[in-house]
Amino acid sequence: MSKVLPELAFGELTEVVAFLMEIDKLKSIQRRTKVLGTQRQENTAEHSWHFAVGVMALAPYAGNDVDINRVIQMALVHDIVEIDAGDVLVYDLAARLAVQDQEHAAATRLFGLLPDPQREHFHQLWLEYEAGETANARFALMIDRLMPVLMNLHNRGQSWVENGIRLEQVLTRNAFIADVYPALWDHLSQHLNQAQQNGWLK
Repeated sequence: MSKVLPELAFGELTEVVAFLMEIDKLKSIQRRTKVLGTQRQENTAEHSWHFAVGVMALAPYAGNDVDINRVIQMALVHDIVEIDAGDVLVYDLAARLAVQDQEHAAATRLFGLLPDPQREHFHQLWLEYEAGETANARFALMIDRLMPVLMNLHNRGQSWVENGIRLEQVLTRNAFIADVYPALWDHLSQHLNQAQQNGWLK
């Protein structure tokens, strides 16, 4: 578990400042995808930023039942738990299941650093995203899954190749995109099949 940094007194803002300093650790959590054109792995903070900008860019395609501001907030907080629980490959289903309790404990600890009402707001955003049942959460989840797929399609399948990922795994884990945005899935599925032909997916 991450060690809480020493607090400096900022009056009523002390807890907020302590939280902001603690989440700086997200910049040190490495993901498997490399920054395009480099040999450097992206970190989770970079992914969250990319995800949030993706939400803004795709906002016109979200539908009237999606609150884009709330989805952006989900994008920015959804992976904060990785400070304690680490990053787990989305295609490693056993590991994903095993880490769930750690992620819930991390959410309680990390968002618990904040005072109310921020504590409750941040935690509820995370829980809503994890449940994936609302229109906001489903749109958020679609973009969260979309970004690494796009990165791989533009990086010769880098993390797929390095982790021995199969086409079937990518199709199965991302098939829900067809329900959220069918036209996008049509394009993606074609590119994924081509990626397999290129040898980027097994």
